[in-house]
Amino acid sequence: MNGSTVIFSHGHLSSPESRKIVELAPLARARGFDVEAIDYRDLRDDPIARVQRLTDRLRELERPAVLVGSSMGGYVSMAAAESTPVAGLFLMAPALFLEHYVDGGVVPDTYHPKTRNITIVHGWRDEVIPWRNSLKFAEHSHARLHLVDADHGLHGCLPSIAACLQDFLGELSV
Repeated sequence: MNGSTVIFSHGHLSSPESRKIVELAPLARARGFDVEAIDYRDLRDDPIARVQRLTDRLRELERPAVLVGSSMGGYVSMAAAESTPVAGLFLMAPALFLEHYVDGGVVPDTYHPKTRNITIVHGWRDEVIPWRNSLKFAEHSHARLHLVDADHGLHGCLPSIAACLQDFLGELSV
């Protein structure tokens, strides 16, 4: 899948230099992907504007991108993939099924990303976003779901997440 881009979307209070992005981006580069991390810090409390920024970037690319998002970045990646085809979604503790993240406050029953390649990693002990939200989406979409012994930050299981991402990207580049 050389020539494709992996785009990282950070969480609500995070940045493109977050620990997860810094540790995971080299894995994508090693597999031959171009890597970007979009900066949303100026749109801190506006997930809809974040989705628009990501969608605009996706439309500039020649090939479908792989989206990697954490927390609010997971929601942003999912929402962008509903309007623009992507090569895959790798979501970490995604902020799905939350009323304050959707326009008009109407939470969808499910999401319909334009890809079949979806992996989710979520912590059992997530104190911010219930892991059951990821399970709900995975049941509908047949996404691969990894539940790990971690809180919302997922920092304690970065080696496991790295292994999941390597497997995911390996399947895409076959």
